[in-house]
Amino acid sequence: MGRFSWGVLVLVLGLIAGATTGCTLTVAGLGAKPSAEPPLWAPVVDADAVMLTLAQMRGITGGGEDLSVIPSMDSDYPVDIDLLARDAPPPCRFLFVETEVFGKYRSGSAGVIDDFHKVTYQNPPAAALISQAAATYPDEQIALRVFSDLVATSTECAQTSFGQVFLGDVVTEESALHTRASAECGRDYRLKSVVLAEVTFCAYAESVPRIVMTNLLRNVPG
Repeated sequence: MGRFSWGVLVLVLGLIAGATTGCTLTVAGLGAKPSAEPPLWAPVVDADAVMLTLAQMRGITGGGEDLSVIPSMDSDYPVDIDLLARDAPPPCRFLFVETEVFGKYRSGSAGVIDDFHKVTYQNPPAAALISQAAATYPDEQIALRVFSDLVATSTECAQTSFGQVFLGDVVTEESALHTRASAECGRDYRLKSVVLAEVTFCAYAESVPRIVMTNLLRNVPG
């Protein structure tokens, strides 16, 4: 485990609805907000329009009012946790660096994201965590490139001992990526048009993230 402490890893993986069985904490939120504000333009697809409501998430998860948004974990920016990323093998750093998963906001010729929204939820009585995210891009070619890079990086990470612990098995389809590090925790990604959707979860049956993802994709135009 190197310089990582188990307690810190449980906390961080809880924050990102990651892939260990330590999803038992009620967390108050953590993450570094980028200094630059996203530019003001009309995105091709509005990320907010893709996202599900709290009522929908409560209904799908069966959590009712026990399911709530983790304070400060409702973000319009990809969040990077450099403190942990620096000690991870290079192909696994994306686990702690969301800009390596989704990219950054456009600024002239730099960056690729058109719009972004991610929300992480907790259900303390069930020791469960789940998140939904939508990143939108200027065109389908850019979205496909981001997804293809994620598939390649995830596959490489899974071949390391670090990746097996925190990412686990990687299963890819034409427009989907699934990772499972335990029976109860994992990450799902789906590409549709100019949108890359993500659902991460811990302590939920496989049907729950699948239904969340299905409903996210229904909100993607086209």
